[in-house]
Amino acid sequence: MKQFLPTLTLIATAAFVLSPYVTDPFSGFDPQRFPVPQIDPPVQPAGYAFAIWGIIYLWLAVFAIMGVYARRQDAQWHRVQGPMILSLGPGAVWLWVAGVSPIGATVLIFWMLFFAIQALLRAPSQDRWVLQAPIGLYAGWLTAAAHVSLGVSLGGYGLASPVWAAIIALASATALALWVLSRRPDSPDYSVAVIWAFIGVLVANLGGAPVILAVTAGALLVVIGAAIRNLWAGHTKTAL
Repeated sequence: MKQFLPTLTLIATAAFVLSPYVTDPFSGFDPQRFPVPQIDPPVQPAGYAFAIWGIIYLWLAVFAIMGVYARRQDAQWHRVQGPMILSLGPGAVWLWVAGVSPIGATVLIFWMLFFAIQALLRAPSQDRWVLQAPIGLYAGWLTAAAHVSLGVSLGGYGLASPVWAAIIALASATALALWVLSRRPDSPDYSVAVIWAFIGVLVANLGGAPVILAVTAGALLVVIGAAIRNLWAGHTKTAL
């Protein structure tokens, strides 16, 4: 079975990377799909922040191709490829699910996040730029994206006001990010993605509720502080 993991990873990655070309463009959940329509929810980053997906798609493609052609027999790569298949394979239909069911999309993206983090925790450090780095960036962005989905859903189903939904989501994302960084202090790529997302939320709320700006800025500083601490401690390894 293990000899098929590189090929299955390549197939799952290809499906994930190509999925935006076969689904309608996604710019956020349809506000009318919630009992309480969510128009410009404060937890959602500014639109430009989603451009990070271009880098993630490209880097994941490099990871998948490298696994087939250069690391096919590597047992350490196999340990990573299993959870990545379980994240990327179902993730290939996320855009379609998001267009019809916000709750389904929220559950699915947390599934994707769980297995992405499992992959990151298993990733060896010696192939950092072609293995750990793309997975770290992917898992970091999913950490933010999953909690954005959670925040929008909390507000959309009336479980919290938009402001409180954003605070809950940001606090939860920050806690998870700190835990991941404590387990993988040698993964600045993960922290870069989370920081990028938090900056996007900050930009989206400029001129908005001061409490959201304060909470987002606090979350941003906490993650930046953790990343700097890890770098200062010399945990980051750059060897290929």
